[in-house]
Amino acid sequence: MTNRGERHRIAVTLGDPRGIGPEVCRAAAREFLLDDQGCELLLIGPPGSACPEAEYDATLPFDGTEAGAGQVASTAIRRAVELALQGEVQGIVTGPIHKPALRAAGIPFPGHTEFLQHLTGSPKVGMLMCAEAALPQPLRVLLATTHVALREVPDLVTAELLVSQTTLLAHSLRREWGIAEPRIALCALNPHASDSQLFGTEESQVYEPAIQLLRAEETDVVGPVPADTVFTRALAGEFDAVVAPYHDVGMAAFKTISFGQGVNVTLGLPFVRTSPDHGTAFDLVGTGQARTSSTLEALRLAVRLVQSRHRLAGVMP
Repeated sequence: MTNRGERHRIAVTLGDPRGIGPEVCRAAAREFLLDDQGCELLLIGPPGSACPEAEYDATLPFDGTEAGAGQVASTAIRRAVELALQGEVQGIVTGPIHKPALRAAGIPFPGHTEFLQHLTGSPKVGMLMCAEAALPQPLRVLLATTHVALREVPDLVTAELLVSQTTLLAHSLRREWGIAEPRIALCALNPHASDSQLFGTEESQVYEPAIQLLRAEETDVVGPVPADTVFTRALAGEFDAVVAPYHDVGMAAFKTISFGQGVNVTLGLPFVRTSPDHGTAFDLVGTGQARTSSTLEALRLAVRLVQSRHRLAGVMP
């Protein structure tokens, strides 16, 4: 393991070479390094995408095909994980990937979260969306289920899953965010939290047992809170984070409020991983319209979380 003292090193994967990832990552890296000279960045991507302000690790050349794009993106991710597990970098910021390209390249995972869990052998991970800039109160939303069909969600949202994901979230809020006693809301699955089983039984048969178990473990949890009010209450400062039962109920609210400033954080990995809140945006490539704000926030948050981990581990004073 390389000992870099207090100088943190972050790997930045450029994502799908056909998308806006390479241009926004390079531009955000330049802006970030102007403000934070104590942090080193290592960009990882195909030849020809180097940034003079940062180190560069060239991987596979891009052959112009969809499968080739998936191979370039996945190779960069593998390289970044390898460096993180070796201690050569303390965190990873990932540029946007194209899920069909990953599939064309033979990668059997629907997104970064699942791929990173596989590469690290992490037993439990969580997908947390964070918006902490330009809002009166931070909005943090954990997606209990991620990239699955909506018809599968009711079977996947079990008491065991809610307990596992909420416990992981509470631990991460203490460890990385320094929130000693996090307040967490569980967003209901059904409209109006089912109104005493008028619109479903999950709130009584799944949520209530989960909440009892969490409270027995001294986790400060509230719920089930209807989806039409939980995010407003979080933005009012009532909760430090919300656990959403499925992808779109969390992401629709999150992106409406914070698109362009949000950050995706993978919880449960042996290193810090963040990502911008947008996709590849093929239609914006080369137009000059792609914004760097989310990638810049992902870089800033990655460094903050690395510093918090190190402080709690006694590495930094």
